[in-house]
Amino acid sequence: MQQRVIISQDIEHDLAQAIAETEHDRVFVLTDDITQQCCLPKVAALLTKHNATTITIRHDDTNKTLATLADVWTALQRGGATRHSLLVNLGGGMVTDLGGFAAATFKRGIHFINIPTTLLAMVDAAVGGKTGINFGGLKNEVGAFANARYVIVNTCFLDTLDTANLCSGYAEMLKHSLISNTQMWAEHVNFDILQPDLAELQRMVAASIAVKERIVADDPHEHGIRKALNFGHTVGHALEEFSMQQPGGAVVSTRLLPLARARTAPTKQEAQKEGAVVSTAPTKPTNQTPPGALLHGYAVAFGLIGELYISARKAGFPTARLHQTARFIRENYGAAAFTCDDYPTLLNLMRHDKKNTADTINFTLLHDIGDIRINQTATDEEIREALDFIREGY
Repeated sequence: MQQRVIISQDIEHDLAQAIAETEHDRVFVLTDDITQQCCLPKVAALLTKHNATTITIRHDDTNKTLATLADVWTALQRGGATRHSLLVNLGGGMVTDLGGFAAATFKRGIHFINIPTTLLAMVDAAVGGKTGINFGGLKNEVGAFANARYVIVNTCFLDTLDTANLCSGYAEMLKHSLISNTQMWAEHVNFDILQPDLAELQRMVAASIAVKERIVADDPHEHGIRKALNFGHTVGHALEEFSMQQPGGAVVSTRLLPLARARTAPTKQEAQKEGAVVSTAPTKPTNQTPPGALLHGYAVAFGLIGELYISARKAGFPTARLHQTARFIRENYGAAAFTCDDYPTLLNLMRHDKKNTADTINFTLLHDIGDIRINQTATDEEIREALDFIREGY
């Protein structure tokens, strides 16, 4: 089933239409404890008309776990959900990933709608049909391909986001420009993401989503060209996972941006007063993200630097564009603080990447902007050089 992406100007109108056009007997809405407070009010009146049941889980990627997934299944079951029920996922990538997986597996599959509320979810997590949870210390280790009936994208939610999370989502947009065309890339490396024009950003978001949609339509299950969307992620995921494992947050950006418009989580008691079903997952799971650990998009940004370096070394990517992209990332994301002593651990994490074959670490590389080379490899020494470049070389 193909999903329909709506670039929305009126979130209530577009959600009402999506619900009306999707078969359902009951409506459930999944939020986390931050979006339940900051974003749900924008659509609460409409959802009340549908007698929607709210399920609220704890925010943060460390809660994208089997325990939280089981809590959502339990809430659906206790709420009387059937195979004809509808789940609306309102939140960032953690909510759309986990909520999509819950919908794909409950009663062997129920319909769901994604309403991404972060820039990262708008351009990446909520589009393309990938759902899942983290498992065994590895990101998105368990999941399924399942398309939302609708993905409704409206930048009205971005006014609740802090600067760091805007930058995090923008890294995926920068990736889309690198695998697309020079004009788009030039626009992205010249955009002021620290003081964004949200109307202009909505236009850029629509173009970025279109890049992903074209690729996913050609290769829905990632057997070929869809691997281009993993550009920057082999190195990036390793940095992100390593960051999550460190007791003090060893891989942190040296530019931690001010949380100018930060969403803050309500207490469990506050959420329950709003009628939410609160997850019973532990407050501090064993893989608790330390303060200052890398946001996903920051890890991807540093991963782009490393994989552009490997692209220049092995596939002829122009060094001038490598350095221009690297400068943009350093100016807006700072630098990743890790040492050469961490390289063996990072290499081991890369060997667990889902794109690999046996013990071979696979990459997507670029010969130039938009000129993609999938199923490429690099030696351990070449990867170490790329890590050096992330730390010191740009």
